[in-house]
Amino acid sequence: MEENLEPNENESNREPASFGVNRWLVVAVVALIVAAGLAVGYGYRQQIAVGHMTAQASVANATINEMQRQLSTLTAKLNEMSAAQQAAAAAAAQQKTPVAHANAAGAKLAAGKKSATENKRLKELQARIDEQQKQLKETQDQVAKNRADLEGNLNSTRDELNGSIAKTHEELVALAKRGERSYFEFDLTKSKQFQRVGPLTLSLRKADTKHKSYDLEMIVDDNQLTKKKVNLYEPIWIHTENDSQPVQVVVNRVEKNLVHGYVSAPKYKPSELAASSTGAATVTPVAAHPQPPDQIPQSPKQPEQ
Repeated sequence: MEENLEPNENESNREPASFGVNRWLVVAVVALIVAAGLAVGYGYRQQIAVGHMTAQASVANATINEMQRQLSTLTAKLNEMSAAQQAAAAAAAQQKTPVAHANAAGAKLAAGKKSATENKRLKELQARIDEQQKQLKETQDQVAKNRADLEGNLNSTRDELNGSIAKTHEELVALAKRGERSYFEFDLTKSKQFQRVGPLTLSLRKADTKHKSYDLEMIVDDNQLTKKKVNLYEPIWIHTENDSQPVQVVVNRVEKNLVHGYVSAPKYKPSELAASSTGAATVTPVAAHPQPPDQIPQSPKQPEQ
């Protein structure tokens, strides 16, 4: 059985908004959409930059690992040369002839020259490793900074998009004072009957207090829609035939067999916005019974079953 309740009578006397107010409203909405698009685009670019920097860091790590392997090889060779020098010196000490001394001196001189060359190569390799490590550290710092900036921008964008959701009656009053949309507060009890709330007709079918979720049925443009397991504060966006912007349904309290929330609808129809852009002096709000900006209509109580 469908029961349609009339909207609050306080909405019947809204004064038409001026052309200037409507124009600034459109400008503000366009600016908000552009800002959100820029934020999302910037976040996407930052994600690509983070991916590139992560790849560069991986390549730098591989290069450093290869240089460290070469350094280990050179160190092993130097150790072998040192052992050979010590063995040659011990053999020279045992021999007393001038020829043996001459051979030992020649071997020591050749080993010294080779050792100097290896030491030079070792120093150059160590310098390259130090430079690669410095670049890697700078890359890691830049990646961390970009990630932090990206997370901050995403959080800021999320906060801006979620700023239109009221979690309490006071926040709903504050949103209504902006004058951008019409708000219709409601209390729905679990029932198969439907209740008229602003431009929508709603029926609560289930309220889960443990998981803070609910099931809702709606009649929109003569179509019956079902939303199941909707979370607390999760907005439901409905695009209707007669509204220029989507209608929003938000539940901000879930109790046993009862939910409390509000319906947010655009104030102006597309035809009225078009008329205002062609020179009309005023536009009429969508809501047939508008309410003052500092008051939120309270929905009638659902008849007991």
